Amino acid sequence: MNEIVTFGCRLNAYESEAIRARAEDAGLKNAIIFNTCAVTGEAVRQSRQAIRKARRGNPDAKIIVTGCAAQTEAENFASMPEVDLVLGNKEKLETASYADFIGAAERVRVNDIMSVKETAAQFVDSFEARARAFLQVQNGCDHRCTFCIIPYGRGNSRSVAAGSVIEEARRLTEKGFPEIVLTGVDLTAYGADLPGAPTLGQLVSKILKFVPELKRLRISSIDSIEADPELMRAIAGEERLMPHFHLSAQSGDDMILKRMKRRHSRKDTIGFCEDVRRLRPDAAFGADFIAGFPTETDAMFENTLKLVDDAGLSFLHVFPFSARKGTPAARMPQLDRKLVKERAARLREKGEKALAAHLQMLVGSEQTLLIEEAGIGRTPGFAPARFNGEATPGTLARARITGATPKHLIAELAA
Repeated sequence: MNEIVTFGCRLNAYESEAIRARAEDAGLKNAIIFNTCAVTGEAVRQSRQAIRKARRGNPDAKIIVTGCAAQTEAENFASMPEVDLVLGNKEKLETASYADFIGAAERVRVNDIMSVKETAAQFVDSFEARARAFLQVQNGCDHRCTFCIIPYGRGNSRSVAAGSVIEEARRLTEKGFPEIVLTGVDLTAYGADLPGAPTLGQLVSKILKFVPELKRLRISSIDSIEADPELMRAIAGEERLMPHFHLSAQSGDDMILKRMKRRHSRKDTIGFCEDVRRLRPDAAFGADFIAGFPTETDAMFENTLKLVDDAGLSFLHVFPFSARKGTPAARMPQLDRKLVKERAARLREKGEKALAAHLQMLVGSEQTLLIEEAGIGRTPGFAPARFNGEATPGTLARARITGATPKHLIAELAA
């Protein structure tokens, strides 16, 4: 039996299931495969630490390292004596990569990711210990934000044709998953490279139309500035499209956004949230933020703190700025690390308070929970809920919200 260790985003989680299937198809046994993340230096450090620990605990296992950090820092991992093979992001999804590497001279197999022009549909039939399924519809990114190394790990933007997406959504639904999450590196860039340039909103509408058995469809992190009219219509009219939207905000200060080379302004983030709330009053919002970006002053950081309230954000993912070698931001004047960590802590605290207030507002409401595991479920707005009683993971259950803690709802299942 092989073990897959996943770091990072939902797309990596999805691809880890494809890796599992490819490795099994190749007949690989007794391997530990690390699907790494390169978004921060800390993520890379954690991967290396986990690899060393795995080798100590499993001296006879084959250790394979792949993912974004392997793509961008192949020699870094190849230099580790614990590692048997390094695979790039293209190679990790090919059965042949796992069939012939033991004893092969080519220990590092990392392609030029910029040469990859297509993203093939990865048909994944199961998601271990998950109540929902992820479905990759896009990969790569054409933008070059000054802090981001990911385009060099994922390549340029590539989309999966709608027919293949619908086919996989149907397969996953038939497997019994009540909820599917659409994933990608730059999800709202979907379709620009396909004939006719279809949009994410058009894809969402087609999935809901042609897979009527699918109970819940969710979209992962989006760039609000790229939300197309069809997506807004789906938000307004499709109850099966879940009302939780996670934004790639990064900052609440216009100057910092400009230095990050983002395409949106503070006003754009607030405006998107207001527009969606008008269409879907039950909508909930989250956002990614970077604290301590180079040149960020106290006043600039205060603008980010204030955006949490001004946009009504409840679910925050906060990253202390991490300089990635090869990015323009790494060459900018850096802030003291202690200050960066302090700002990240303040922003997380702000997020915790915002989440607690959001959860309190849901007390007394009726919700349909997706049961994730015994006693734990999620509302359509992605709020976590705990309950007493029996409910099967991977099913939907009606519940009344009877209370809230700062971190989760307290629910009572309907009889």
